[in-house]
Amino acid sequence: TMNYTTAVRPRTRQNTRALTMTALLSALAYMLAFLEFPVPLSPSFARMDFSDFPALIGAFAFGPLFGILVELLKNTLQLFATSTGGVGEFANFLMGGAYVAVAGLIYQKHKTKRTAVIASVVGSIAMGITAAFANYFILLPLFEKFMPLDELIAAFGSFLPFIHTKLDIVLFNALPFNLLKGFVISFVTMLVYKRISPILKGNR
Repeated sequence: TMNYTTAVRPRTRQNTRALTMTALLSALAYMLAFLEFPVPLSPSFARMDFSDFPALIGAFAFGPLFGILVELLKNTLQLFATSTGGVGEFANFLMGGAYVAVAGLIYQKHKTKRTAVIASVVGSIAMGITAAFANYFILLPLFEKFMPLDELIAAFGSFLPFIHTKLDIVLFNALPFNLLKGFVISFVTMLVYKRISPILKGNR
């Protein structure tokens, strides 16, 4: 008969390893969140970062739930220095969570390079769509507390003259640049994942 303790022990070690690596990836994501870059063709207050990169690595290595956990821990840590009362962190969690959940779920089904590419593309689309809703209903209303809507539209319109409404900001700025962000993070992940995967999983 199978010894239950012997059978469970490797799984327990795997789960402990996954949680440990998730904590490290969360810390890395938190640090990357401070390395912000201006968004092309956008006002100075519209900035982006690549803190979703560790979360995508976690989702590929251990599954979508671990990627979501990295996003949750990263945004929870950011609450200690928030300037948005947690609203920005909530929106960031929704966007990053959609990205890694979809990508991780697809990749988990069949772990090949082709599937990883498909997972990254679909995940990026999911983030772009989520970003569109998050910007329209959460982030832009947040900005409106500091800047009237017409001034907000004018700020974006000075870079893209065909922006005349809040919906235009979402369709021609937030959506495409979050898609671009997803594709860039996915590309970097494709380059490094296979090299660091054995280290994350302890298979060296």
